[in-house]
Amino acid sequence: MFNAGLESVRESGEFDEIIDTHLGETDLAESESDSEEEESSQESEAAVVADPDRTYIIGTDTTFAPFEYQDENGNFVGIDMDLLEAIAADQGFEYEIRPLGFNAALQAVEAGQIDGMIAGMGITEERQESFDFSEPYFEAGVQFAVLKDSDIESLEDLEGQNVAVKTGTTGMAAAESVADEYGFTISTFEDSVNMYEDLQAGNSAAVIEDYPVMAYAAQTGGIPLRFIGEQMEVTDYGFAVQTGENPELIEMFNAGLSNVRESGEFDEIVNTHLGDTDMANADPSSEGEEGSEEAEEVVADPDRTYVIGTDTTFAPFEFVGDDGEYVGIDMDLLAAIAADQGFNYEIRPLGFNAALQAVEAGQIDGMIAGMGITEEREESFDFSNPYYEAGVQFAVLEDSDVESLEDLEGQNVAVKTGTTGMAAAESVADEYGFTISTFEDSVNMYEDLQAGNSVAVIEDYPVMAYAAQTGGIPLRFIGEQMEVTDYGFAVSEGQNPELVALFNQGLSNIQASGEYDTIISNYLGEEELEEESSSSGFFGLIEQNGRALLNGLWTTLWITLVSFAIAAVIGIIIGLMRTSGNIILSFIAQVYIDLMRGTPMIVLSFFVYFGIPQLTGWTFGAVAAGITTLSINAAAYIAEIVRGGINAVDVGQDEAARSLGLNKGKTMRRIILPQAFRIMIPSFINQFVITLKDTSILSVIGLVELTQTGRIIIARTYQSGAMWLIVGLMYIILITILTKISNRLEKDV
Repeated sequence: MFNAGLESVRESGEFDEIIDTHLGETDLAESESDSEEEESSQESEAAVVADPDRTYIIGTDTTFAPFEYQDENGNFVGIDMDLLEAIAADQGFEYEIRPLGFNAALQAVEAGQIDGMIAGMGITEERQESFDFSEPYFEAGVQFAVLKDSDIESLEDLEGQNVAVKTGTTGMAAAESVADEYGFTISTFEDSVNMYEDLQAGNSAAVIEDYPVMAYAAQTGGIPLRFIGEQMEVTDYGFAVQTGENPELIEMFNAGLSNVRESGEFDEIVNTHLGDTDMANADPSSEGEEGSEEAEEVVADPDRTYVIGTDTTFAPFEFVGDDGEYVGIDMDLLAAIAADQGFNYEIRPLGFNAALQAVEAGQIDGMIAGMGITEEREESFDFSNPYYEAGVQFAVLEDSDVESLEDLEGQNVAVKTGTTGMAAAESVADEYGFTISTFEDSVNMYEDLQAGNSVAVIEDYPVMAYAAQTGGIPLRFIGEQMEVTDYGFAVSEGQNPELVALFNQGLSNIQASGEYDTIISNYLGEEELEEESSSSGFFGLIEQNGRALLNGLWTTLWITLVSFAIAAVIGIIIGLMRTSGNIILSFIAQVYIDLMRGTPMIVLSFFVYFGIPQLTGWTFGAVAAGITTLSINAAAYIAEIVRGGINAVDVGQDEAARSLGLNKGKTMRRIILPQAFRIMIPSFINQFVITLKDTSILSVIGLVELTQTGRIIIARTYQSGAMWLIVGLMYIILITILTKISNRLEKDV
C-alpha cells in the first residue's frame, strides 16, 4: 500500500510540494546528496562513543598460545590479550577478562553470561548463525601434526589410529570432516595442553590445531612436532558477541582495530609473540639457524612459598638425617634448584601415597619423592624433565632358599602402596603364583621381610642397594630389573606450570655446572655408602635422636591437649542434648554420635585433609586437620560419658531438688552435674589417654608426632626393634603419669 500510494503522490505532484515546503526547492536534497556521496559512504554513521560507566566482560581461552596464555606472573598475555588492550585504550572502553576455556566461553556468550569473546575464534558460517563478528584480525589454517620421530608420514597412515582435538574448534570440525575418509578415531580435550600431553603420552598418534599455535608450541614449548598433509580450513579470526547483542562493542572493536593497524601497533603486537608476521608460514619442524629459539625464561615470584610434598622413608632420595632435617638426593636437588632459580619452598613429609592425594586435592603445590613418570600418572599430573632413571627389582634375604622368580610360587611378596614396584609385582603375580601384601612405607615393607611374613620385596634398585649397604639389611637380588622408569618432579595437571618450568631450568643449570653429579655421588658413591653403614644400638639411638623424639612427644602432647579441650566442649553440649528430654535435640545428638563412632579414625582424617578441600575448596594444614579429626571424634565418646555420668546420679537427687522448688535447669547445674562430673573423671582421663594414642594415626596426613618420629628414624637406621622399644617406653611413662594424676583427682574431688 505504501508503494502504491507513493507512486500516486509522485504522479499528482504532491510529493514535490511536500519537499518544497521543507527544503525550499525540490533538487536541494538531490544536489546535497550528489555532492556528498563519497563522504557519506565513508562516514555512513557516527562514531560510537564508549560508555565510561560500563565494564564489558570478555571471555577467552586459557591455553591457546601465542594468542592467549598465562605468563610466569599469572597474567594472561598473547596476541589476543595485547590486541584487545590496545583497542580498548584506543576506544576508551573498560573490560574484564574471564579465562573460561574456548568451549565454555562460547556457551557463556550464548547464555548472556559474558558480553563477548576473543580466543583465536574462526569466523565460520555455522558460528555466524549464533554470533556477530568483528572485522577479521588474523588468518590461519589448521593442520595435522605428529611427533617428529613418528612413523606416520601422511594422512593415509592415520588409518586405525587416534587423533587428539580440542573441543569446539575449527580443528575439531576439520578432523571430523575427514575422519571417515582416513579411518581414524577422535579424542576431544578442553584445552591445548592436555591435547599435546595426550600426543606425547602415546595415546594419540596425531593432533590437529591452528598452524601458528602449533608452530609456537613447537618452537617455544619443546614439543617435537612434524606436520603432515596440507593446511585445511583457512579461516579468519574475529572478535565475537551474541547475535544482536552489544553491537556498539563490535563497532568499537572494528574502529580500534583499524586505528592500531594504521599506527603500526598491530604489527608490533604480532611481532612480540611470533617473532615476525610470517611465522605462521614457517615450518617449525625445519631446523634452520633461527628456527629453534629458546623459550622465554620463567622468573620466580619472590613473595610466594611453594609447598612441596615428599615421602618419609625412601632413602637415599629422602630421609631424616641425624640433625632431624630432611636430606637425600631429592632434597638436595630441590634445594640446589630452588637456590639457582630463586624460589621459596616448604617441605611436607606426608608419605608417598598421601603426597599423591595431597597434590590432587590442591593441599600442596607439587611433590618430589622418587616418583616414576608413567602413562597412568601423566593422566593426573604434569611432570618435569626426568632427573633420575631407575628400575625395580625383587630381593630376598641373603640366606633365603629363593633363587629365582619361579621359586616365589605360593609365597608372599611385600610391596609399597602406589609405587612402580607395586605395579610391576601385580603385573607378574599371576605368572609366578605369588600373593602381595601392601605397606605405606619402605620401613614396614623391609620389617615384614625380616619378620618372615614375606619372602621377597620389590622396590627401586638404588633404594634397596642403599638399604642393604647402610641399614644392615642382608638383601640378595633375584631376577632382572623391571620397569626402568624416569623420576620426575610432579604437580597437579594444569596447575603451577611455572613451578615445573623453574624446576626444568634449574635442573639443566645444575647438571651443566656439575652440582648434580656431586649430589648423586654424595649418596650413592662407594665412600659415602661405607660411612653411612655404622649402627648405633639402643643407647646410641637415644643419644643421637633424643631431641627428635622429645619434639615428637611434645607434638603428641600439645595436640592431644588442644583436641581434648575442644572435644570436651562439644561433647558436653552433645551429651546434654542427648539427656535433654527433647526428641529433636536427642535425635540430632544420637545421629552425630553414631556417625563419629561408626567412622574409622583414619577414614575421618583422610576426609578432613583430602576430601573437604576437593569438595569445598577449603584447605587445611596437617596440624589443623589433625586437631579437627581428633576433636570431632573424641567429642562423640565424651558425649556418651556425659550421658552415662548424668544417668548414674541417683534419681532421688532430682526428685529432692524438685521438692525444694528448683526448676529443671537449676537442678541440672547445681545438683546433678557436680555429682556427675565426679563420676565422669576416670572416664575423662581414659578418653584423654585414648585420644593421645590416636594421634599416631595422624601420621597418614603428614603430622610428625611421636610414632611418626620413630618411623622416620627407622627409615634412616633400619633398627626397628630398638626404636619401637624406645617409643613404647615413652608412651608407657607418659600414660602412667596421666593415670596417677587421674587417681589423685578422683580422690581430691
